[in-house]
Amino acid sequence: MAANSSKVQRRSVSLPSIPDALAEIDRIVAAEHGGTLRRLGNWSAGQNFHHIAAWINYAYDGYPPSLRPAWIIRLIARTFMKRKFLKGPMPGGMRIPRVPGGTFATEETPTAVGAAELRRALERLQAECPTRENLLFGKLTHDEWIQLNLRHAELHLGFLAY
Repeated sequence: MAANSSKVQRRSVSLPSIPDALAEIDRIVAAEHGGTLRRLGNWSAGQNFHHIAAWINYAYDGYPPSLRPAWIIRLIARTFMKRKFLKGPMPGGMRIPRVPGGTFATEETPTAVGAAELRRALERLQAECPTRENLLFGKLTHDEWIQLNLRHAELHLGFLAY
């Protein structure tokens, strides 16, 4: 039975910088190899890594075509939610309407493959600012892009305990 990710008690993860996120990937991979990694949610480590990497890369390579929030949602997000999502923890259990499974990039992925994807995406994010606007928040500075993606990583990596 699938866990309700909005109700799951996640591990508290703090990733103040990209090097911290890279170190967290290494700890999760080591815990899996050591047999101590536990899923608190529904996705494997590889799925979580792949999902985070895909969302980082969407800001460079383009978002899925069906992903375009209504103007009122974008207005509300830009006005009332941007600061919260950049500074504080992201809530679990959010689902994108009319998207099967509630989000994109959720396919099962081997841990080593997902970890490599996420490392490359984080290194790309460190080196260059994304070229597209964020679908909810519009134009972001390089630091805002980094902070948003670190908060997203904190959310998903919190579903993995070691």
